[in-house]
Amino acid sequence: MARKSLVGVVADELLDRIIEGEFPPGATVPGEHELSARHEVSRMTVREAMKTLQAQHILSVERGRGTFVNPLSRWTSLEAVLRAASEGKNEAEASVQLIELRRMLETGACELAAGRISEPDTEALFAYISAMKAAHEVNDVAAFVEADLAFHDVILRASGNVFVSVLFEPLHRVLEKRRAETSAVPEIQVHAIGHHQNIADALQARDATKARQAMDAHMQQTLDDLKTLVLGSK
Repeated sequence: MARKSLVGVVADELLDRIIEGEFPPGATVPGEHELSARHEVSRMTVREAMKTLQAQHILSVERGRGTFVNPLSRWTSLEAVLRAASEGKNEAEASVQLIELRRMLETGACELAAGRISEPDTEALFAYISAMKAAHEVNDVAAFVEADLAFHDVILRASGNVFVSVLFEPLHRVLEKRRAETSAVPEIQVHAIGHHQNIADALQARDATKARQAMDAHMQQTLDDLKTLVLGSK
């Protein structure tokens, strides 16, 4: 049990160094000898730690050349991807891919919600829009983000599909951080309020097609705003 824990510690610390940008995609990671000296563990422990990261497709071994860091798009560990998205240096790629994921899931969830949403949930959507408007007026980014996330949570639950909520739960921390970054731009707040209004109107009308289209338009606007008003300014 202690050995397994030690392997995990070494794997986590190497992953931290990868996420922090010390070893970017395509870079070679240190060999067993160097890592075993750094962590004061046996080479066997280091080997097992490396195998853990290889199994998650974070690392790949090329015989005779060394062990290399794979691009984030090849990683298969959700936990590792979320850590990279919330803590890593290469945030642009992770941010874009996160919106792409949201677009795939939330447009479908919104379409389902149109036929299943309750009157109290519909009222909650409009209440959250009012809260977003109030937060925008005083530039309260934290309150704006809280209302924004709550709006989307209502729709996810109203979809009636338990798998949707389960899939989104691990993303909540990353979504909150990303929303805080984008919502700090007043123009993006205005765009978000307008799109949320369109989504709520479509759901209140129980129009599944318009609900899906409204959510898709919101995701496209979010992606455009990210690229032009956030990433483009860096």
